[in-house]
Amino acid sequence: MKVEGTRPPENQEIQLRSQKVGNKEAGAGNNESSQKVSQSDQVRLSGRAKELAELKQVILQMPEIRTDKVEALKKSIQDGTYTMDSFKMAGKILEEI
Repeated sequence: MKVEGTRPPENQEIQLRSQKVGNKEAGAGNNESSQKVSQSDQVRLSGRAKELAELKQVILQMPEIRTDKVEALKKSIQDGTYTMDSFKMAGKILEEI
């Protein structure tokens, strides 16, 4: 291997070099790899894990902003009918501090 300069090679150059090395190795050991029987790993998920995966998909499909709630709040604020519990709000503010 010849080292030139002080800068590392660009990504594309690294990929080209690795492809050349890979092609040489694949050509040399081609007969051996075709004769080997591949073994595969297995993963078994519990029922709970499957359920959690399904729930995650449902959550990901839900909209991030519930526009129906936002619109209802906007309307009640504009109408002057929106009320809030000031003690509850103060408690929440204090929890954040």
